[in-house]
Amino acid sequence: MQENERIFDNTEIAFSLKNDSELERAYFLFKMISIEPLVKIGTAATNFALKASLPIEGLIRSTVFDHFCGGVNEDDCLPVIHKLYEKGVSSVLDYSVEGKQNENEFDKAVEKVLKILEFAKNIDAIPIAVFKPTGFGRLELYEKVGKDKALSVDEKREWENIVNRYDIVCAKAKENDIEILIDAEESWMQDAADQLVTLMMQKYNTEKPIVFNTLQMYRHDRLDFLKKEYQKAKKEGYFLGYKLVRGAYMEKENERAEDLGYLSPICIDKATTDDNFNTGLKFIMDNLDLISVFAGTHNEESSYLLMDLMKQKELNNDDPRVWFGQLYGMSDHISFNLASLGYNVAKYMPFGPVKDVMPYLIRRAEENTSVAGQTSRELKLLNSEKKRRRSL
Repeated sequence: MQENERIFDNTEIAFSLKNDSELERAYFLFKMISIEPLVKIGTAATNFALKASLPIEGLIRSTVFDHFCGGVNEDDCLPVIHKLYEKGVSSVLDYSVEGKQNENEFDKAVEKVLKILEFAKNIDAIPIAVFKPTGFGRLELYEKVGKDKALSVDEKREWENIVNRYDIVCAKAKENDIEILIDAEESWMQDAADQLVTLMMQKYNTEKPIVFNTLQMYRHDRLDFLKKEYQKAKKEGYFLGYKLVRGAYMEKENERAEDLGYLSPICIDKATTDDNFNTGLKFIMDNLDLISVFAGTHNEESSYLLMDLMKQKELNNDDPRVWFGQLYGMSDHISFNLASLGYNVAKYMPFGPVKDVMPYLIRRAEENTSVAGQTSRELKLLNSEKKRRRSL
């Protein structure tokens, strides 16, 4: 990267949507998140307050919720969606209610995704939707199916319901011409989810990628998986869509592998994960005739690499087969600077009732404390912008 070498240092563009008080709030939040004991105490206190029905939703809403979430429902998110889109940043609405465990809740999750797909149909700012596999069915059942274990009559019916939920959503995505990203979760449930997503790709990615699987590149087997899926799609004549991420369940994965005495699926160190992610990007970019990519990364080097690869292949910045993605409330220096140069950029925008979204927000805070450098980078950039504004 030559002339774009330090584009991510431009804080004026990065924080152009934040007024001074929002900038101060962001700085305060990341300062709090940077102190691990404080995150643990805050998490415990918040959980207690919510369970005891103490009136703290207003406080949560005005601080951490409004920073990391778009709103409590789709309409509530619209002002934020339109504001982002004025700067060239699209939104991926993510109904971030977690931990539901029964058929009724799974059906409600499908209804919610269908509602998002209908809502997004006439809004250019929402070209992509998303759902989690465990939003549509029990993790234990995915695990059982992935291991080819015999299912009871009830479990077979349950699995058919899951297949049907995927099918209904993917059919609606194709009908509305909206890409649908299917998240990846724990490795022990992922085989069954992968098989199901491949089935949906075969059915709905006939003209172009509509259905996208997610590859967590901290897993050392994902590159081989990607190459095998490419050969299969090439042979059978359908398109592939992949969201590439580093991964979000590292501690849980390593602990389980140690407890059960098997080789952890996670790469040995961060450098290997970074290399795996970048090699995956290169493979996809070499095969863009068949694969589209949504690069979900907060890593500056990987973002620069993808920009370089696009330049080498003489692609337009807004080539529809290449998207950059970051989480709402984080890495604005990547999102808005890329968008200012005309790249396809989307923010994952969580939404939902404050109480129901808290598990997501707590996970986000915990992840930020465990990702080396992430929070300190946010603080440094926010501080730079505060200084720049003071000097005007």
